[in-house]
Amino acid sequence: MAINITGILDALQSHALSTGLFDQVSGHEPKNPPGNGLVCAFWSQAIGPVQAASGLAITTGRLEFNARLYSSFVQQPEDAIDPNLIAAVDTLLTAYSGDFELGGNVRNIDLLGQTGTPLSAQAGYLNQGGKTYRVFTIVLPAIVNDLWGQS
Repeated sequence: MAINITGILDALQSHALSTGLFDQVSGHEPKNPPGNGLVCAFWSQAIGPVQAASGLAITTGRLEFNARLYSSFVQQPEDAIDPNLIAAVDTLLTAYSGDFELGGNVRNIDLLGQTGTPLSAQAGYLNQGGKTYRVFTIVLPAIVNDLWGQS
């Protein structure tokens, strides 16, 4: 069985697009400043086996994606920057918790961290192209059954 990476990324991006919160949603980490509005970007971060879910003949895999939400750090009102980002993070975490099989593309999103880092988000700042952004990076761990045969 091969990883349905297109289906998985499409499902992740579809949730973000359906919220109507983002000026831009992309399937890659931006190389240039992503703009002034609320932006969401997805990319793959890690891949590996899940020992506890694998058998003697086939291996289950864990695909870890990042979803980074960007908001310009120099906008008004400043007091709205974090609340707007947190509301967007909350909306996405709710979406991925509610469709934790991503439309049948994965066994599940590892909501509680049975295989590593759980579905979670971390705030920070990012300087890109001379612009500073307030960001939240969401860790999206997806578990996929029966990825690699063992012989």
